[in-house]
Amino acid sequence: MSFKPRCTFAIISHPDAGKTTMTEKLLWFGGVVREAGMVKSKSGDYAKSDWMELEKQRGISITSSVMSFEYNDRALHLLDTPGHKDFSEDTYRTLTAVESVLMMIDSAKGVEAQTIKLMEVCRMRDTPIVTFMNKFDREAMDPFALLDNIESILKIQCVPMTWPVGNGVDFKGVYDFKTKQILSFKDSKDPFTPSYVDASDLDAPSLLEAIGPALVEKLKEELEMVATLIPEFNMDEYQAGIQTPVFFGSALKNFGVKECLDLITQIAPTPKPREAVLAPYDSNAEKITIDPSDKEFTGFIFKIQANMDPKHRDRISFMRVCSGRFERNEKIYHVRTGKEIRIATPLIFQARDRDIAEEALAGDIIGLYDTGKYQIGDTFSMGKKHIRYTGIPSFSPELFMRVTAKDPMKAKHLEKGLSQLSEEGATQLFIRRHTNEKMLGAVGALQFEVVKYRLEDEYSVEASYEPVAWAGVRWLKFPDKKSEEKFAQDYSSVIMEDKDKRLCFAVRTEWDLKLAMEKNPDVKFFKNSDYIE
Repeated sequence: MSFKPRCTFAIISHPDAGKTTMTEKLLWFGGVVREAGMVKSKSGDYAKSDWMELEKQRGISITSSVMSFEYNDRALHLLDTPGHKDFSEDTYRTLTAVESVLMMIDSAKGVEAQTIKLMEVCRMRDTPIVTFMNKFDREAMDPFALLDNIESILKIQCVPMTWPVGNGVDFKGVYDFKTKQILSFKDSKDPFTPSYVDASDLDAPSLLEAIGPALVEKLKEELEMVATLIPEFNMDEYQAGIQTPVFFGSALKNFGVKECLDLITQIAPTPKPREAVLAPYDSNAEKITIDPSDKEFTGFIFKIQANMDPKHRDRISFMRVCSGRFERNEKIYHVRTGKEIRIATPLIFQARDRDIAEEALAGDIIGLYDTGKYQIGDTFSMGKKHIRYTGIPSFSPELFMRVTAKDPMKAKHLEKGLSQLSEEGATQLFIRRHTNEKMLGAVGALQFEVVKYRLEDEYSVEASYEPVAWAGVRWLKFPDKKSEEKFAQDYSSVIMEDKDKRLCFAVRTEWDLKLAMEKNPDVKFFKNSDYIE
């Protein structure tokens, strides 16, 4: 990509709020695709960001796709995240790699459960948010009720940038507060050149003719209420995640999409300083701040995806560049392994399409071909700089399955498949110490379905899945080796190891956990793998 200012953002929403449709339209305006594909399509023209076969069958986003393009003199990296709650951990990791977020709301339903959870993740990093009230071409809630719904539930102040003129069958377009025009596609089939109706004079005969007397009177009342009740947009409050600019429209019909993208490219922050610790990392490690303007290159892996091209059985690790400049064929230092590696074919993406990246700057997302040596959270630097970026932990799963190969001759294939899929973050893999059983942990049941599908499709392994009645896991930290050995012996039936061979305590009930903590006051129990209480 060119040396234009970077804008790295994600789209979040509850399932079926129109997120993937919005992604397609943004790529359309960015010149990446010539024709936007529906999420489900009888003709086989599926949404560009939903490339996995299972996603096409179900019509939902399972993985986080990365798409890079240029628009309005900025280099954009758009990350389309899973909306389904069962894949929220993948979304969480994706949000660690972005500077801002576009939040989609279904205007007929308002704020929904998954949006609340995703907002909590954004709050952890004070991520700036732009909001798009979607589906106004259908029956929708009153716009003031929608604003109040967001403010009361998500605790963020709303400032409308556009305003809907009617809804459902009476939807005429959106009023732009900045230009005092109504954008309409009534007389135009080209999304790049909508029809504009001058609304600077709300009593003008041309406006009356365009939208009718009833909608003119309604618009007058609503604009007066907005001017009276809603504060002006404040850039500092947006950047702090306190205030969100709001657009009303329809991603499907292209109402308000371009205006939303224009504002994102105007106000979304460029790469920010990031916190890291000096490796090896533990809870007492020294924290440092790395500025994107630092000359030395640093970056981290936030996502791994195998078999993006099933013909080649490839595996791609997605790296967020945090500082300095990455250049193709230069050696970079892999902190976890302590080895220098040369990246010959770094990639930039438009979903499944890819090109070679000659270089990358802070804020860029690039793909690294991976033979299985990278893990989520891995940090890279130029030279032997022993740092590790934090805030990319695994969280305690809520559901567990015991997995065994139906054909004992396929046990090695199963082990390889489960290991690779867990490194991607599809599920978490634990090994039960005293039985050597393979235990899968997940946030939602659909994750198990994805693992089953991919084991059969990509690794040719059929397995048996047996639910295990555990409530969660806790990562453990001991004062010394002796106490670790004693604890592992005392609780042998519920001791597991994660992918990094760290001891974990399987929680049967909250009462068991409480009792174990009381009996072992020197042992620390953590809900996530980054040892953050």
